[in-house]
Parts: sequence; structure tokens; C-alpha cells
Amino acid sequence: MTHGLNAETIGLLEQTIRNDISAGDYDGARIIVARHGEIALDATLGWADRAAGRAMEPDSIFRVLSLTKAFTNALVYQAIGEGRLALSTRVVDIIPEFYGSDRFRAGRKDRVNLAHLMTHRSGMPATPEPLPNAQLGNLKDVIAAICELDVVHEPGTNLTYSPAVNHALMGEMLRRVYGADSFRDLANKNLFGPLGLKDTRFGPLADWKDRMVPLKAYIPDSGWLSAKDIEVLDEVINEDAEMPWVGSASSAADVFTFAEMIRRNGAHEGRQLIAPAVLDAATTLQTGDMTNDLYAMIARMRGWEEPPGNFGLGFSLSGTGTHPSFFGPFTSPRTHGNYGAGSTLFWIDPERDMTFVCLTAGVMDEGDNVLRFQKLSTIAASAVL
Repeated sequence: MTHGLNAETIGLLEQTIRNDISAGDYDGARIIVARHGEIALDATLGWADRAAGRAMEPDSIFRVLSLTKAFTNALVYQAIGEGRLALSTRVVDIIPEFYGSDRFRAGRKDRVNLAHLMTHRSGMPATPEPLPNAQLGNLKDVIAAICELDVVHEPGTNLTYSPAVNHALMGEMLRRVYGADSFRDLANKNLFGPLGLKDTRFGPLADWKDRMVPLKAYIPDSGWLSAKDIEVLDEVINEDAEMPWVGSASSAADVFTFAEMIRRNGAHEGRQLIAPAVLDAATTLQTGDMTNDLYAMIARMRGWEEPPGNFGLGFSLSGTGTHPSFFGPFTSPRTHGNYGAGSTLFWIDPERDMTFVCLTAGVMDEGDNVLRFQKLSTIAASAVL
């Protein structure tokens, strides 16, 4: 055994997920945990579709929701390293129509830059989606709608997690600076292809239908998002959809391959896909002690200590403190990763050289999801010898 993880604790991690599934907290899971690149746990648990009695499979494919942002972030890191974009690049420098059609509503738009988008400090409204569901897969229409939105805070002064707006803009900026026909083509050429990710795509292929894990939400309609808001994405995130913020599909093995590339400072099979200097900045705290408005709201509703935002450039960071968090309080402060609403998480702990990937079936209430992943992350971190 070269990974230096306690076998009993790793067994407890798997059994804890089995217990959660038996209790009906969620339906199934694919989990991979590794240290020094050596896999200690690769488990396929429960159901892909409990109602249909369809078991989870090792090659099941998930709509990973906002974990998608990690792929878009990686493409931005590449563009920065190639000099195509800079943190200071303004949105209007690449998307001049971002000013909008009403000059009286264009205030502050000339100050929104790439760094603001990557740290969720753009000042744009935190709307879950900028258009009705039927139009969300068309990136051109989404960008047109975003260009008509107001900037509601001075850029850089407020941290509000953006479900859609920031990464939609980032995706279009990428498409334009590379001169790509589509954002999807760019992602396939620059990221998914070089990584050999055969089960990852912006918009799942129709041929993957029998392997797809359906989005089934176990959340109250009184929350910020309703079950319908989540479950409709099964239809919206289709083969033709281009949604840089939420629209990718992937398998646990592919997410693990991506995460391992990040752990290796951007290298994959002898090729440097992302510059280490860029990743170093991306995994360094950029938001100080600013709170994240969305998760502060969840914390207040639960009576929790309000957490700091803890964002690098695109990555969410573990940070320090005792507040509830996806990574738990026992991962190292620069542990970094991304998550998808109520269902998916990956992280890399650089101090412990550890990688954690967990994709689940059955979307949980976000507060319950924080507690669930805090529990699982804590057990994983506790396995380190």
C-alpha cells in the first residue's frame, strides 16, 4: 500500500455512503479517493434511478451541474497562460455589446473584468438563469440576455455566487478570443480531447441515454431553487445545449482524471495543459474575508456561523475556521475544488496530496448537501496516516 490511507477509515467512508442511501438521503454514488495518485477507494453504490430500480454503474454519466464551472475555469487558465486573456481583461473588451442597448443602464459595466467573473465579484445579479428554460441551451441568446442586465454592485465590492451569469460570459469570451465556432468545440479541442475524456461533453450525447443518471431532486419547493428548477435540467441539458456554467455531463472516472491533472500542477501524460504559475494563483485565496452572500443566507437560515467566501480564481477553497463547508474543517486551507447543486463535488488537498471525487444521484437541499459533503470529506481527510 503506497497511498498512506487507513483502510478501516476508507471502509467507514464507503459504509457511511451506503447508510445514507439506505436512509433515503440520496439514491446512489460514485466515489473515488486517492493519495499520491494511488486509488484507495473506487466504489459504485446504490441506484442511478431508484424509482426505476436501475443500479448505479461504474460508467454512469451525470449531469454534474455547477461542477461544470471547473472545466470552464480550466479553459480560462489555458487562455491566460497563452496571453489570450488577462485577469484585467474587461468583458466589454471582448464582448462590446455587454454595455447593453440602454445607455442609462450601462453604469459600472466598463469596470467588470475577468478577475471579477472568476471570483464571483462582478456585481451582476445572482439570477439562477437569465432566460426561460427553453432558451438556456443557446449560448448566443443567453449572452444577449445578460447584456441587458444591470450591474447591481460596484465590481469587486460584493461576493455573490453566480449560478450562471459569470461563467456564461467567460465561455463566450473564450469562444471569441480563440475564434472558435462554438464553446463546445473549444472545450473538446483544448481540454477534453487532450485529457482523453470520452464520457465528458458540454451537452450529453443522445447515445449516452442508457448510462445517464436522471436528476431527481429531494428538496422543498420553499427553497431558493425548487425540485422543478433542478429536474427540468434533464431536458435543458441535452446534446445541443451549450451552457458553460452548468451544462456538462461526465463520469466519476473522467472527473478524477481532470482532478489528477490539477493535482499534478496542470500536467497530463507528459503534456503541460495549464501553467503551474496560473494554477498557483488560482488556488490562492483572492477574496480575503468577504462572505459569500448565497451561502451566508443558507447559514443564517440554519443558525450557522456565516462562512467566508474563500474563492481563488474559479476554485472554491477550504480556508480555515469551524463553519460548515463542503471540504470540512480538516482539509488543508488551500484544498481546492468545485461542486454542483446538491449532488457533486471534487477536491484536491495539496498538503496531503489527496484527491476526492463524489458524484451522486438524488439532488439534496443545499444546506443538507453541505453537511453531507462535510461529513464525507472529514472522514476522507481522517484516513490520512
